[in-house]
Amino acid sequence: MANTEEEKKQKSIDSELNKSGSISSDSTKSHGEILKQQITEGLETYDRKPSSLLLSSVTAGLEIGFSYLLICAVFFFCSGFLSEAYCYKLISLVYPVGFIMVILGQSILFTEQTSLLTLPVLNKKRSVLSLLKIWGLVIFGNMIGGYLIALLLIWIGPRLGMFDLETVEKIALHVTDYQSIVIFSSAVLAGWLMGLLSWLMTSSRDTLSRIFIIFIITATMSFTGLHHSVVGNVEVFSGLISSDQINLLRYLNFQFFALLGNAVGGAVFVALLKYRAFVYNIDIK
Repeated sequence: MANTEEEKKQKSIDSELNKSGSISSDSTKSHGEILKQQITEGLETYDRKPSSLLLSSVTAGLEIGFSYLLICAVFFFCSGFLSEAYCYKLISLVYPVGFIMVILGQSILFTEQTSLLTLPVLNKKRSVLSLLKIWGLVIFGNMIGGYLIALLLIWIGPRLGMFDLETVEKIALHVTDYQSIVIFSSAVLAGWLMGLLSWLMTSSRDTLSRIFIIFIITATMSFTGLHHSVVGNVEVFSGLISSDQINLLRYLNFQFFALLGNAVGGAVFVALLKYRAFVYNIDIK
């Protein structure tokens, strides 16, 4: 009996999703339409071949390195005449570049996909195990891409005079110089923002609006110093291989709590809340 009731409820949810459409003549998308499109996009990602997912994830890890390149270059350029505190704030102006490349180029970034991949599970179209498997694959690809671009950048950067290894060390220490609970909490907020970014991208219909959304969300993360596991992977790994101030334990501690926090932020504070809000609206009706 319980299963029958659950199936009826799920059919009702799916029926409401299928009926969802724009809510005004200017094609403003409704909550249900955005949710329906997010679930569809998430299912398309689940249906991709593992090799395709891995390659796209590695590509995202590589492309996000352009944010790191600009972070180091701006910090190095500004540090000669501005205080470090001002330099870190100015970084927020260039931090979004890698994200724009990744998201508009449709490479697979873990934090942008976290809520997107959770929604099909909440909608009972995919299992929790399949979610964890695809998360693991995407994280692995993002990290491999980050390692490769970090190796390239810390070699080429000093040789072209874009930045020096002292800059690399300072940025890595700046990212990791917090207690684990602070990194986790900060990463939850960053994951929340990235989940909202995915939601807002679906609600937008033109490229300029999407660029603006990406810039505002990611610049906010940078200006406030929130921890992003994929960019942070490049930042801290670069410090690990170029400075004796960053050891393996410090890197692993950062990466674990940053990934965990980003996952919680996107899955709980965006996917779960947005989905339950839609379901409760159906129940009220």
